[in-house]
Amino acid sequence: MMHIIQSFGIVFSILLIQPLYAFDHQHELWHSILQENVHMSPDGLASRVDYQNIKNKPVHLQHYLQSLSSVKEHDFQKWSKNKQKAFLINAYNAFTIQLVLTRYPDIESIKDIGSFFSSPWKKKFFLLLNKKRSLDDLEHKILRRKGIYNDPFIHAALVCASTSCPALIKTAYTDKTIEKLLLDNMQKFLSDKSRNHYNSATQSLEVSKIFDWYEEDFNQGYRGIFSLHDLFSRYSKELSNDRNEQKLIRSKKFEIDYLDYDWSLNNYKAGPD
Repeated sequence: MMHIIQSFGIVFSILLIQPLYAFDHQHELWHSILQENVHMSPDGLASRVDYQNIKNKPVHLQHYLQSLSSVKEHDFQKWSKNKQKAFLINAYNAFTIQLVLTRYPDIESIKDIGSFFSSPWKKKFFLLLNKKRSLDDLEHKILRRKGIYNDPFIHAALVCASTSCPALIKTAYTDKTIEKLLLDNMQKFLSDKSRNHYNSATQSLEVSKIFDWYEEDFNQGYRGIFSLHDLFSRYSKELSNDRNEQKLIRSKKFEIDYLDYDWSLNNYKAGPD
């Protein structure tokens, strides 16, 4: 009888623990982490992350990451493209935070985690889809792989924990929301005059280095965009408040210059109460 009771207790314990690691397509746990720890700028165009608060309560992030790692490749392949894309982008951002926390608060930039010979993005430190992977694996070998997603707007959603990155938004991506959120992200990123703007003195667009690094992704015709000039002409009102400048941008008669990238940590520090 005692053996039966003990066996029941073990099974009951497993049933209690298992939901902590079960994968949720709504990404509700990640959503709650973002809601609590991401702080938007007053204009809503940039954000900072309260790494200290996440570090103080690590169990929530740990459970979410474990739920991601529990997904098997054969199950992932059965999902819709939007479910896959939401999963991968959320995973990239969440594992980036985990990487930062391995050294926080003793870093000023995610690049401090690497060295001259070792990039932080090449560290294989997490399990995803049955393999140990790096952030570069996730971005370049899966999300950017030709013929799968071909969506350059992911670059307004993948956040490398740096000041010049697009904003990490306070909302988890899901299959139902990802298309709208990616469009919103790109619009807001291009609206941020500190990172993308028209320079009337040089008649050029001064834009984020992201567009230089990933220019080829914007040449594939996805969303009807075949070049960076196509992209920027579509967002002329975001890039300038001046009607004449907007007209020049729409005409695609401009040069493109790339701004220096600020790799300082996108860290939020709470002030005194």
